[in-house]
Amino acid sequence: QVQLVESGGGLVQAGGSLRLSCAASGRSISNYVVGWFRQAPGKEREFVAAMSRGGFSTNYADSVKGRFTISRDNAKNTVYLQMNSLTPEDMAVYYCAARYLDILANAESAYDYWGRGTQVTVSS
Repeated sequence: QVQLVESGGGLVQAGGSLRLSCAASGRSISNYVVGWFRQAPGKEREFVAAMSRGGFSTNYADSVKGRFTISRDNAKNTVYLQMNSLTPEDMAVYYCAARYLDILANAESAYDYWGRGTQVTVSS
C-alpha cells in the first residue's frame, strides 16, 4: 500500500498563492489516480481536484477551476496542488488521496489511501 504525507500549508493573505505537496512512499504513485480534498470547519470534506495515473486527465471542482492546478512528478513520487488567487473560502485542511482504479473520481469513498492533511489559512 502507499503512504501519503502532505506539506506546504500555512497562512497566506487573500489573493496570494500556496503550493501543496503530497509525498508518497511504500509504492510508486504512478500506480494511482491522485486527488485533493479539503474540509473547512463545520463542513463536510469536499473534492478539489484529481489527476489520472499518467497525468493526461484532470478534473476540478467548479469552485477552484482556473485558480488551482493539480500536477504530479512520478519520478519524485510526489503530487502537487498549486493554489492561486486564494480567498477566505479556500481556508481548510487539505488532504491528498490515492485510488488504485484508473478512473477519475470525485467521491471520497472512491479513494483507497489518505494523508493526514495540511492546514491552509487565508486571511482577508
